Amino acid sequence: MNYLAIDTSGEYLTVIAKKGERAERVFLPDCLAKHSVVLMDEIDGALTRAGMTVNDCDFLVVVVGPGSFTGIRIGIATVKGLCFAAGKKALPVTSLDAIAYSVEDAPVLALVDAGHGAVYACAYEKDKTPVAPPAYYKAEDAAKAFEGFMPLSEKPLLFCGEEAGHADVLLGLECAVEKKAGGLVEPHELQALYLRKSSAEEMRK
Repeated sequence: MNYLAIDTSGEYLTVIAKKGERAERVFLPDCLAKHSVVLMDEIDGALTRAGMTVNDCDFLVVVVGPGSFTGIRIGIATVKGLCFAAGKKALPVTSLDAIAYSVEDAPVLALVDAGHGAVYACAYEKDKTPVAPPAYYKAEDAAKAFEGFMPLSEKPLLFCGEEAGHADVLLGLECAVEKKAGGLVEPHELQALYLRKSSAEEMRK
């Protein structure tokens, strides 16, 4: 399986270029507001080290959210452009998938910090089947709704008085791609997963 995967949905940047059994992986933990500056160079570097081009990819992968509104738009626009140029299909993956797939054989409550005591959340069974669609919750509501699921987040997150577990989203994205590769779409079908209005939209009320 050959693919290029990117995640610009959070403060971090993930790029994976995989050609057969060979994978070149990039994880930059602090890219907030810099995705548009560093993304193309990191993609080019990962592809070069893997000995491949976009044309060698079977498909391209992008994390469609939830997370940073600007980061999500950058990632989707980049993958759409590359897909159209190379005639490839795309695989949408969520940031919550990247968290959940970082652990095996455990029911997981994947969490992305939404600020102001709220989270984007999705609960997954041991086999990573989602219990319910991803949604925006107050933290205490998510805890009550999914009691018994292990809380996991990419960054330090205080969840109902306790620290959520740390997810390796680089590993999780790679595992999610391997499991979800049957869900390819045409690039024009890629849509951002926004679970609430942006701050700008809220301020216009």
